[in-house]
Amino acid sequence: MEAHPKHGTTTLGMICKDGIIMAADRRATAGYLIANKNTTKVLPVSDHMAITTAGLVSDIQLFTKIIKSQIMLLKMRKGKEPSTKEAANLLANLAYSNIRRPSMIPGIVGFLFGGWDKSGYSLYEISFDGSIMDIDDYASDGSGSAVAMGVLETLYRKDLSVEEGKEVAVKALTAAMSRDSATGNGIDVILINQDGVKYIVEKEVKSVVK
Repeated sequence: MEAHPKHGTTTLGMICKDGIIMAADRRATAGYLIANKNTTKVLPVSDHMAITTAGLVSDIQLFTKIIKSQIMLLKMRKGKEPSTKEAANLLANLAYSNIRRPSMIPGIVGFLFGGWDKSGYSLYEISFDGSIMDIDDYASDGSGSAVAMGVLETLYRKDLSVEEGKEVAVKALTAAMSRDSATGNGIDVILINQDGVKYIVEKEVKSVVK
C-alpha cells in the first residue's frame, strides 16, 4: 500500500516465506536536477533490521544515525536487540516529532522498516507524519511507486522465496526506472533473515530508457 507523498525515488519491501526483501534505486534529485547518481537508500540499522528511505536527505541522514544509536543502546541495556515493532515505533516517533517542529525547511521523510525477531518477519510503512502501518505482504514508496506496485501486484505471492523475491524487486525497480524520471542509476537489494542483513544485489544501471 502507498500512504506517503510522492518523493523522488522508488523503494519497496516484501515479506517472503524465508526472509524480507527490501530494495531501492540510487538516484537523488533536486527538483528536475539529478543531484547524485549513487545514493544508497536501503540501509541496515542493526543485525536483523533495515530501512528504505525517501524524502529530504538531511533528515534521512539524521534519522538513520539516531535510530541506529537507539537500537544499539537498547541492545546494550537489555542484552538483546529490541523487537522490530519496538524499533519501528521509535523511528515513527522521530518522524512525528520532526514534522511538528517549526522549521524553515519542513522535514518530509518516509521509511519502510523491515526486520526479523523471535516473533518472525515484520515490515512496517512509516509516513512523513509519523503514522505507522503493519504490512503483511509488500509496500512501495516514492514517485515511482505506482509503477512498482503494478509489478508487485502481478508477481507477488505469499510463498515467494527470497531468491524469487529478489527477481521481483529488480523487475519492479526496472519498470519504475523506465517510467519515472526521478528513479534510476542503480539498484540495491537487501535480504533480511535469521542470519542477519546483507546486500544481495548492488548494481549500476546506466539507462533503461529506449
